[in-house]
Amino acid sequence: MSDLVLVTGAAGLVGAATVRHFSSLGYTCIGVDNDMRRRFFGDEASTAWSRETLEREVPRYRHFDLDIRDFSGLEGVFRDLGDGIALVVHAAAQPSHDWAAREPLIDFAINATGTLNLLELTRRHCPSAVFIFTSTNKVYGDLPNSLPLVERDTRWEVRADHPFAEHGIDESMSIDASTHSVFGASKVAADVMVQEYGRYFDLRTGAFRGGCLTGPDHSGAQLHGFLAYLVKCAVTGTPYTIFGHKGKQVRDNIHAADLVTAFEHFFREPRAGAVYNIGGSRHSCCSMLEAIDYCERKTGRRMDVSYQEAARIGDHVWYVSDVRKLQADYPSWTYRYDADRILDELIDRIGSRHG
Repeated sequence: MSDLVLVTGAAGLVGAATVRHFSSLGYTCIGVDNDMRRRFFGDEASTAWSRETLEREVPRYRHFDLDIRDFSGLEGVFRDLGDGIALVVHAAAQPSHDWAAREPLIDFAINATGTLNLLELTRRHCPSAVFIFTSTNKVYGDLPNSLPLVERDTRWEVRADHPFAEHGIDESMSIDASTHSVFGASKVAADVMVQEYGRYFDLRTGAFRGGCLTGPDHSGAQLHGFLAYLVKCAVTGTPYTIFGHKGKQVRDNIHAADLVTAFEHFFREPRAGAVYNIGGSRHSCCSMLEAIDYCERKTGRRMDVSYQEAARIGDHVWYVSDVRKLQADYPSWTYRYDADRILDELIDRIGSRHG
């Protein structure tokens, strides 16, 4: 019987939520994570604390300190576990635009080649397993910025007569003819390969193109982790910098717990080579200015906010995910968190750690 769930990036936000969720369902979880986040963003972003918590709290959890670029090291794990693996959730990544531009070879090796390593090892050693890839909305590059946008008091919005205005951006948006950033390009390569292994090799693969993934276990840093880092600045008094778009850029935020329940639905009824946009949708979205205002009201203290006119390359002015394709395929999946509940939890948990 296949009762193992292998999770890469297991100590990260999505990986840890995946481990906890599937462990609660009775599966034995195998984690792969070498805390590269510490190298990307410094000691404050290290996930070592999360690994230690998983090893202490999750029954039967087993951790491998491996780099996903290490094919032979990974193959040893896959060979030993074999067809016992029921599910692979690939959540390890280099996640930053800025870092990728400084180290494009490393970024591509992690995001693209690392994903290919895992797909090929799944094909060789556990071809009946379901393979879930945590992709990103950055596969669409900056094409969302070509949408007709209207400036409001606290946010940018898509013009009301546009097809994406009511529900957000769906999977019909092209991934071509846009500036992706180096990070976005490496994730495109991985995303397409996940689809290809599903269609060409008939593996049960799915790519989930996430909006802003968040939750209280996120080791947020300035270069990655919008809400978690913003809240950390709010509760600790750390200066916070807005980069461009007047702070009115809109993000849809999905709690990691809601994302992982979507993974479970796909695991139960996989569709080979499927692609889903997955984020907070209209249900859970906010601009930077709106998030800052909410934090100030909840904490009772003003944030130290500065503004830089130059936006990050490939950054979205407005992005809201249309999740209706996922909901059509899995109608019993639903949200438990909206933006206010997410922020409340972040303020409470991050405040208890840093207060």
